[in-house]
Amino acid sequence: MGFIDSTVTAVALPAMRASLDASLAQAQWIGAAYLLTLTSLVLIGGAMSDRFGIARVFAGGILCFVLFSLLCAAATGPGQMIWARAFQGLAAGVMVPGSMALVGRAYPKAERGAALGVWAAASTATTALGPVLGGALLGTGGPEIWRVIFAINLPLGLAALVLLRRFALADRGRPGTPVDFAGALLAASGLGLLAGGLTVQTAASLPFSLAGLAVLCGFLLWERRVPNPMLRLDMFRNRAFAAANLTTFLLYMAITGIGFYLPTVALSAWGRTPLEVTLAVLPTAVLVAVLSAPVGRWADRSGPFIPMALGALVVTLAHAGLAVFAWTPDF
Repeated sequence: MGFIDSTVTAVALPAMRASLDASLAQAQWIGAAYLLTLTSLVLIGGAMSDRFGIARVFAGGILCFVLFSLLCAAATGPGQMIWARAFQGLAAGVMVPGSMALVGRAYPKAERGAALGVWAAASTATTALGPVLGGALLGTGGPEIWRVIFAINLPLGLAALVLLRRFALADRGRPGTPVDFAGALLAASGLGLLAGGLTVQTAASLPFSLAGLAVLCGFLLWERRVPNPMLRLDMFRNRAFAAANLTTFLLYMAITGIGFYLPTVALSAWGRTPLEVTLAVLPTAVLVAVLSAPVGRWADRSGPFIPMALGALVVTLAHAGLAVFAWTPDF
C-alpha cells in the first residue's frame, strides 16, 4: 500500500484534476505532499519502532494509512486532497520502516539478502504497478473511478492487520528510549520549504528554496548535538554505507521521477489512452518482481557491489533510451 500509493496517481492525475478542479501546481502537490511527508518521517518511524515495538508501530501506521486513504477517496477539492495525501504520507512514513525491519529480524544473515530481495520485489514492483493499476481502473469506469484507487486500501489494510495481530501483541519495544521529534519537525519543514520553492512559480520560489536549505542545515547541526538523533551522522563515515545510500537516492530519484512525469506527459501531451500507458509501464513491474529475489541471492554470494553497479548501468541506459524516444513518442 505504501509504495503503490506513491505512483498510483500518475495515470489518474488528469482525471483527478478534472474532478477536483485542480491546477497543475496543485496536481503536483497531490503527489509531492505524499512523498514529502513519507520521506521526512520515515526515519522517525524507525525510531518509534525501536521505542514502542516494530510490529506495534507497523500496525498503527497501517491503521492510520487506511483511514487517510478513505479521506483521499472522499475528497471534494484539491486542498482537501493535498492535506489527505500529506497525512497519508505521514502514516506511510511510520509504516514503511517496520516492514523491512521485520524481514531483517526474521532471517539469519546468510539468508537476509534473498529475503530482502523478495521485500524489494514487493516494494519496487508495486511502485511500478501504480500507473498500471491507475490505468486499468480508468479504462473500465467513469470519471470518478479514481476514488477506488484509495478505497481499495481498506480491505488490504484490514488483511495486513489480521496478519500482524500476533506479532504486535508480543513486541514491546524498548521503553524509555527517547524519540527525536524535533529532528523530524526540522526535516519535514526543510524538505517542505525546498519542495515549495521548486513548485511555486513566483518571486517567492528562491526565498522558499533558500529557507529550506537553511532549515536542513539546522537539521544536520541538531542531529550532531542531540543525544539520541533521528539520523546518526557518524554512520556516513562508513564508505560502503554512504555509497549505498547515495546510489539508492539517485536510482530512486530517476525511477520515481520518470514514474510521475512519463504517464502524465503521455496522457496529457501525447494523447495516449490509459490502457496504452498501462501496457508501456507493465514490463518494469514484471521484471522487478521476477528478478529481485534471484539478485538478492546473488548478492548473498558475491556481495552487493556488482549487482548494484550493474543495475545502475541498466537504469542509465534505459533512461538514455527514453530521452531519445521521447522526441518521437511512439509506444
